Amino acid sequence: MKEKYKILFAVKSSLISLYIALTVPIPFISSEQLKIPSLFFFILGLFLIININSDYVETCEQKISYKTSFISRAFGKNNWEILWKEIKSIKPLQTSQGSKVFYFVDAKGRTFLVPQRIENFGIFLDKIESKTNISTEVISYISPLWTYKLLTMLSFLMIVGEIILFLV
Repeated sequence: MKEKYKILFAVKSSLISLYIALTVPIPFISSEQLKIPSLFFFILGLFLIININSDYVETCEQKISYKTSFISRAFGKNNWEILWKEIKSIKPLQTSQGSKVFYFVDAKGRTFLVPQRIENFGIFLDKIESKTNISTEVISYISPLWTYKLLTMLSFLMIVGEIILFLV
C-alpha cells in the first residue's frame, strides 16, 4: 500500500504568506508603467512558491521516494528513491542554526536527506523504524512547529498593516 506524506501546511502557509507580505505592495507602489509587469511578476512568483511547496514523500512496501515538481527540479531539487533494504544507517548532521538534519545512508555510502517537514511525521518515523530496524527516536522536525506558525502570524500582520496603510 502506498502512503503519501505532503509538506506540512504550517510550512507551506508560512512561506506563501511571507512571500505575499513582502511582495504584494510592489504593484501598488510602482510607477504607472511598471504596474502591469510588477503584477505579472508577483503572480509568477506566487505560482513558483506554491509549486515549490508541492513536493511530497511516498512510501510503499519496497521503497521510499521523494517526489519534486518540475519547477523544483529546474531549481536543482531532485527526485530520489531508495529501497528499504538498502538503508544501512541514519546519519545526523548539525546545521549552522543549531538543529539537526538526518540522512539515510545506503550500502554504497550514498546519502538521502530524511524529510523532516512532512505531515504525519510520527507515522512516517514509525514506518522507517519498522522497515529498517533503525531507531528513529532522536529524529524530530527540523524546526519547532511554532516557528512556522509564528512566521505565518507575523506575515499576516504585515499584510493587514499594508492594507491599512494603503487604504488610509
